[in-house]
Amino acid sequence: MAGPVLPRSLLRAVNDLLRKRRYRAALAVLKGFRNGVRYGAKIRAPHALVMTFLFKRGSIREKLTAILQATFTHSRNLAYFVFTYKSLLAAQEKIHGSKWQFHSFLAACVGGWLVFGENNHINSQINMYLLSRVLFGLSRLAVEKGFIPEPKHDVFPLFSAAVWGFVLWLFEYHRHTLQPSLQSSMTYLYDDSNIWHDISDFLIYNKAEPAK
Repeated sequence: MAGPVLPRSLLRAVNDLLRKRRYRAALAVLKGFRNGVRYGAKIRAPHALVMTFLFKRGSIREKLTAILQATFTHSRNLAYFVFTYKSLLAAQEKIHGSKWQFHSFLAACVGGWLVFGENNHINSQINMYLLSRVLFGLSRLAVEKGFIPEPKHDVFPLFSAAVWGFVLWLFEYHRHTLQPSLQSSMTYLYDDSNIWHDISDFLIYNKAEPAK
């Protein structure tokens, strides 16, 4: 009878602790760290799996190692950032007695510098992904605040034309300026599709070696 009582009482004590408001900020930091680990792994693992087996050479062991390393780095960095951001946010709110808008900006700047400031391919991909979202968000905010007039017509087609025009121009004539993963994807789409030797590598396989 004594066996089940201890786990149940321990669970009750933990639940009581989680409900106390005095520990809410610290517990939110810990749960943010947990969510960063889980979300980072959930996002990076499928992406790394596809990109590694599509574009990278090497043994199965080497490919699996690369996938695990990429997943670990993404998951760790996201967890570290959430932990840093929420900790600094809570500290600033404690100091000033209330939550101000610049708290979020400052905390994220520090976290971005410490966690995502190292120039590697994982951080580069994440920062590039966020940059496009930031530009979209700032554009919409500028329209909402009246800093720029609201377009009378849908500008998305012009936006799409400019994005694709610039990226293919860079790929064709200044390829080294693009991110390696983007170079690999575009090489597969636009360069490798120019090369074939017979029906097998025209429809089934992709062989990028020059024809003999």
